[in-house]
Amino acid sequence: MNGPSFHRPPSARGLFITGLGIGQICSWGTLYYSFPQIAAAMEADLGWSKTALYGAATLGLLLAGLAAWPVGVAIDRGWGRLVMSLASALAGVLFFLWSRVDSPFVFYLVVAGLGTLQAMTLYEPAFAVVARRTGALYARGGITALTLWGGFASTVFIPLVQVLLDRMGWRDTLVVLGLVNILLCASLYAGVIDRRRDAPRTTGGTDAPSGGATAAAALRKPAFWGLAIAFTAYAATFSAFTFHLYPLLGEQGFEPASIVAAMAVIGPAQVAGRIAIWVLAPQASVRRIGSIVVIAFPLALTLLTLLPPVFATAALVAALYGAANGIMTIVRGLAVPEMITRDSYGAINGLLAAPSLVSRALAPAAAAMLWAASGSYAAVEIAMIGGAGLLAVSFWLAVALSRRRDRAAPVS
Repeated sequence: MNGPSFHRPPSARGLFITGLGIGQICSWGTLYYSFPQIAAAMEADLGWSKTALYGAATLGLLLAGLAAWPVGVAIDRGWGRLVMSLASALAGVLFFLWSRVDSPFVFYLVVAGLGTLQAMTLYEPAFAVVARRTGALYARGGITALTLWGGFASTVFIPLVQVLLDRMGWRDTLVVLGLVNILLCASLYAGVIDRRRDAPRTTGGTDAPSGGATAAAALRKPAFWGLAIAFTAYAATFSAFTFHLYPLLGEQGFEPASIVAAMAVIGPAQVAGRIAIWVLAPQASVRRIGSIVVIAFPLALTLLTLLPPVFATAALVAALYGAANGIMTIVRGLAVPEMITRDSYGAINGLLAAPSLVSRALAPAAAAMLWAASGSYAAVEIAMIGGAGLLAVSFWLAVALSRRRDRAAPVS
């Protein structure tokens, strides 16, 4: 069965996607990409250890994993506007509190809260809002457009945060980030998400089943578990790769300037990969796209171990991995309606996102422990190649199982 094309119905165009897209740039930029820079400034100013600072971020991501499913259920029931706008407003308040912290305890409370709010503001809830507006079958164009918007978050906010830090210090920078969440994100989400137009879209003429009933049905499908393993392995591998790429390349003998230049390739490569899918494969099924792109992850990591430590190697690996990651974001957003079910998109996507968020939180620390135990990044590279291989095999298995289900019965 071929997936739906990149058809964009009028309800998914215009201000709706533009507003959500700008909101995604600001939400990703403030809640996710700003943390390393703020943490570095706090480390220098307060003398807190890097381990303590990043422990708060890890706790936040773990809590986000717990929140993913109930957030998806709430959006399926029509509360997307309230969830995303209120979460952004709360994020603004927490940024204000963060700007006043002097104790690790309060810092952990604030950053853990911000991590939890990521489950209510970043891609998964935004995808669920689009799916509810257009129907899961026609969400492809809107979801792809959102990933294109979100791909610019690091490009915009990393230099912006650095300018603010240089001119204002970390405390006032956090106040600005809080204002961005309240004045931009919360206002945009409240303005463009209209519950009256967000009616459940089902495959038949009856009402959509409840999130709990659909989730229970999804858990009985082997394809669901194949996707869950694939996406969890993907999140862990990419998180470890992202956090440890700089020291890993340094240990292999790459020059610092080459490492920084290569890492700068990842963001544009993600956007390029998404555009390539939009332009070159508008009719391709998510099964086919995903089955091809998962090959890039173990390939890139293997090339990193085999090729000489020169800039061309680092740039090639960064470009390949970045493009694959950009496309995989689209696959994650569209796999549910094509391979699992078209009902209760938010609930099912939340179930798949929960273990992924947990693995994304734990993987950098696990990689650091493996490095410490082995004394080099060689063991970490082997582990990442293994994770990428698990991603590929699990996704291919999910594709095979979902196709077998389609032959046996219509998509639910």
